[in-house]
Amino acid sequence: MASRAGGTVSTGRGDRTGSARRTVGELLAPIRARLIFGAVLAFLSSVSGLLPFVAVVEIGRELLAGNRHDVVWTWVGAGVAGAAAKMLLMVVANLVTHYADADLQRHLRARLARHAAVLPLGWFTGRGSGEFKKAMEDDIEDMHHMVAHAVLDLAGVVGLPVAALIYLVATDWRMTLVTLAVLPAASVALASAHRTLPTRMAELTGAQLDLNNATIEYVDGIQVVKAYGNEGRTHRRLADAVDRFCDSLAAWTAEAGRAMFSSMLLLSPASVLLIVAGVGTGFIVAGWLDPVSLLPFLLVGVGLPAPFMTIVQGTQQLRKARLAAEHLHDVLDEPALPLPAAPAVPTAYGITFDRVSFGYTPDEPVLRDVDLRCPQGAVTAVVGPSGSGKTTLGRLIPRFFDVDAGSIFIGGVDVRSIPQETLLGSIAIVFQDVVLVRDTIRENIRLGRPGATDAEVENAARAARIHETITALPRGYDTMVSGRAGVLSGGQRQRITIARAILQDAPIVLLDEATAYVDPENERAVQQALGQLARGRTLVVVAHRLYTIRNADQIVVLDAGRVVERGTHDSLLAARGRYHAMWEAQNDPQHAGISRRKDEAR
Repeated sequence: MASRAGGTVSTGRGDRTGSARRTVGELLAPIRARLIFGAVLAFLSSVSGLLPFVAVVEIGRELLAGNRHDVVWTWVGAGVAGAAAKMLLMVVANLVTHYADADLQRHLRARLARHAAVLPLGWFTGRGSGEFKKAMEDDIEDMHHMVAHAVLDLAGVVGLPVAALIYLVATDWRMTLVTLAVLPAASVALASAHRTLPTRMAELTGAQLDLNNATIEYVDGIQVVKAYGNEGRTHRRLADAVDRFCDSLAAWTAEAGRAMFSSMLLLSPASVLLIVAGVGTGFIVAGWLDPVSLLPFLLVGVGLPAPFMTIVQGTQQLRKARLAAEHLHDVLDEPALPLPAAPAVPTAYGITFDRVSFGYTPDEPVLRDVDLRCPQGAVTAVVGPSGSGKTTLGRLIPRFFDVDAGSIFIGGVDVRSIPQETLLGSIAIVFQDVVLVRDTIRENIRLGRPGATDAEVENAARAARIHETITALPRGYDTMVSGRAGVLSGGQRQRITIARAILQDAPIVLLDEATAYVDPENERAVQQALGQLARGRTLVVVAHRLYTIRNADQIVVLDAGRVVERGTHDSLLAARGRYHAMWEAQNDPQHAGISRRKDEAR
């Protein structure tokens, strides 16, 4: 982000830790109250869990002392009550945090979706779909442990040890110190084992992001990959990404495994029992400890490190969750397109480019000082060689990107001053790359105007010359289509997007080679439909096939990001400039060489 690039970045560990805590706190704000409530329940559950062990100790003490049996039964009741309270409170606490986690996932995904809608399109083209997918799915899933479990584990670590320490210190402070002696040793071992784990985790996160991007690229280009075999660049990139992810995962697992082994060795009940029983026996032999007083340490003390083991086992998941939260926060922190300082709504729909310059990167401008006027109700065709900036010019009008210099006006109002919903609602867009949503054909057309009736949808389909094709399908308008494949051909899918634009009935229409996938048989019909669509509207057509725009009111020729010619078809041919050369190239008889050779072969 520009804001980060230009700011002062501290690399201190304390600053990073503080920033991570603020990031996590901001993301968890919607469910903070429920997490606190769950932690309180987990704390009480942990304290209640001590009561059965205390009851066993006191029952043994009473039986060995030969006291009344009614006291024994009192302790039995207390132990059963403590066990029941522990289970009930923990079940409720888990329900609270898991429901909170489900609500948080829904909230964050909705927030990401809303944020994606206001991000510049350049963010997606520059970063890749994998980064947004990681935030939407992987990062939110990785935060599950932190929300649903870590809070309860932390409360348990506090509740049981505090209650147990009070009880054990009251029994014998020396044996209490012996019981706790394993904790410092375990802490030192864990600190040593975790020394490089942050680096390993960062490597694993980066490898996962690369794998996401490579996988999406591979799936999108699978036809090319299959056509050219396994030696293609896309396949190699995916294979390299898989190798890197597996290597990073193996390194992280090995290091985390060493940390887990050392902690389990020192904090396991068997190790603690060995230390407590051995030292306690020595204390009894020396006369420093009553044999009955060893019972609390054998029953309660042995289980004292168990909550710390839970934290240790969840440390890596917690670290992964924190990194996921930081990445998720970074995506949400990406700057959206600035909102208008003084919103204005145009009353006319002519389009003006005033010395517009734009580039996807600062050092590679695509458009340079473009001055252009597209009159209201007229057809403006934009032509030029590949890479001249035609598509980019069209995508600046609906403000998919903000210009680097100059301004674009609609009806005299700068597009940056028009509310985004109003701006997009006044522009119908048909791009060459057609992607339909996973829904019925009817609903795909109805995207142009969600409140349209079925009759209006069908009328739009008729105007786009696709109605008969749809009704010939087994389920007609209720036929399901997918994003990039399905029962429809490329030309049919293109005509559905044209029907959507007709239904939208917007005052401005942008067409980026809208007839690219239309077969010759239906091209004339679609051209007629587009001609009806253009009546009374401002129409901007990005065209590659020049014969489709011969009747445009004005033709603008771009070359290297600059307007080099403008005029009507006849005037540009007469000028014998760049447009004339393009027209001659497309209509050169040599372009028909393949057909001629086929005829000769016959």
